[in-house]
Amino acid sequence: MNNNPENNNLKNNFFFKLINTPSPSFFLIAGPCVIENHETCFSIARSLKKTTEKLGIPFIFKASFDKANRTSIDAFRGPGFEEGLDILNQIKRKLKVPVLSDIHLPDQAQKAARVLDIIQIPAFLCRQTDLIHAACATGLPVNIKKGQFLSPFECKNIITKATSFGNHDISITERGACFGYNNLVVDFRSIHILNEMGIPVIFDATHSVQLPGGASDSSGGESKFVPTLSKAAIAAGTHGLFIETHPEPEKALCDGPNSMPLDDMEPLLTTLMAIKKVS
Repeated sequence: MNNNPENNNLKNNFFFKLINTPSPSFFLIAGPCVIENHETCFSIARSLKKTTEKLGIPFIFKASFDKANRTSIDAFRGPGFEEGLDILNQIKRKLKVPVLSDIHLPDQAQKAARVLDIIQIPAFLCRQTDLIHAACATGLPVNIKKGQFLSPFECKNIITKATSFGNHDISITERGACFGYNNLVVDFRSIHILNEMGIPVIFDATHSVQLPGGASDSSGGESKFVPTLSKAAIAAGTHGLFIETHPEPEKALCDGPNSMPLDDMEPLLTTLMAIKKVS
């Protein structure tokens, strides 16, 4: 972590505190891409909580109440703001896990903050000043996903923008960069570059294997590469991992091709913890 004076306020960052334990660890943000229904969300959340408690990994449950950036007008977007937040609130209270979801409009921030523990800014909107301002004004931790159109160096501007609004509980999520049409590539130098900015760095292992628009009317993906990229990210020094998972990815209503099968999460996380301990 960079010790520049400008980053001193970040030392008490929410995300850093998650892994401030004697044992080497990373935190996990995981769940389905979108809230499909109450039962599926609870099933995934319960399974992930059980696995992460067993392995000693701090866990944040993630699911979107609205996917406002789908490729096709006919794509499933989720249950919507009110119903989606209600499901997340039930998971938070009954399972006692922090919850995260993304917002797309500034006027969603304060209402979402009544339920969410962390607000996420989608990659496509990572430079939207009003949206970042609204999220930071809630006082909640804010996870900003680095746009696939940005270099890691440009994230300095995002960090400065967010902290200028008085909120230092921010993190940046690397999720790959555009590589020609309908493809992404991960440059793991990005983890090192972002670490030097003194912020918590998260690696999005599932969106990094996405093939944007690769299925003509939806995005494709290559989930078989998720374990490989996750291992590399842990070795490179990421503080957290972001993984979308589903019991039956082939039946998922959103981002199934790049989602990890839920049954494969414990073996993967066990391996990643072993790498963390020796990295």
